[in-house]
Amino acid sequence: MLYASIGSTPMAIDQTIPAPQPGDSARGFVYAFTAYVLWGFLPFYMKAVAHISPFEVIAHRVIWSVPIAAAVLIILGRTAEIRKALTTPRMLAMACLTAALISLNWGVYIWAIGSGRALDAALGYFINPLFSIFLGAVLLKEKLSRFQIAAIALAGLAVALLTWHAGSLPWVSVALTVSWAFYAFFRKTLPIGPTQGFLLEVLLLTPPALAYIVYLMSTGQAHFMASVPIDTWLLVASGLVTATPLIFYGNGAKLLKLSTIGIMQYIAPSMIFVIAIFIFHEPFDTVRLIAFIMIWSALVIYTVPGLIGSRKAT
Repeated sequence: MLYASIGSTPMAIDQTIPAPQPGDSARGFVYAFTAYVLWGFLPFYMKAVAHISPFEVIAHRVIWSVPIAAAVLIILGRTAEIRKALTTPRMLAMACLTAALISLNWGVYIWAIGSGRALDAALGYFINPLFSIFLGAVLLKEKLSRFQIAAIALAGLAVALLTWHAGSLPWVSVALTVSWAFYAFFRKTLPIGPTQGFLLEVLLLTPPALAYIVYLMSTGQAHFMASVPIDTWLLVASGLVTATPLIFYGNGAKLLKLSTIGIMQYIAPSMIFVIAIFIFHEPFDTVRLIAFIMIWSALVIYTVPGLIGSRKAT
């Protein structure tokens, strides 16, 4: 899930990253690569908790992410931004919106993997950068190049093909794409670092998450601290699973060029794609193959001109 998300996204990737770097750092590459690989393996964790309600998993992702993100900021001595944000109404309002969007993204991703729709999740994260460009053109009036227009059109045709084939919109892919794109769009308005922003969001989500967990436990519906010990450990691990790749990504993005990050963001959905077909054995017919080829072609059309321009600039 690009958080990126990838759901997480889960693949999810905070796109509020610093200005382009003059060159790539080997340490930055290792950090970012680690983050994307961890997101790529995330479906295995989601399969392990597939028998648990997505709402309960989200609640525990929130609760157990707080101490990890807080510990990182305390160790680094970067808590001032959080204190300021918690006393700034405008920042709190925007953080509430981004927290709601990332929760939606997480929920769809968790449900998709547990319901045998990992291919749809991968498709959503492949489409995401193209939809983000489209969003920028519509909302920010950014001018699109002919390559970007062609890439967006080809991706749109792929979605139309899947809709025609299935008889309905591939809503999982669309929901992941749209929720993440709007999350990234609004997240840019928060003048706060990646880890600080993540902590602010989970802090805002903590009261409802905690209330929901208490409700489940009081009504005997909770998997946490129930008769199956492994469920408790899996839910506790959700914080580590959520926060660790984000922290790696946040540090890696500062040491890499944007063009490098742009290419690396396809690592996670590519891994999800392979896992879905060869390990989860999800159905992959000819129409889906054609649609994915169209998406991959669109990504090439979108990516290659940018890389060529970046090399000429350096």
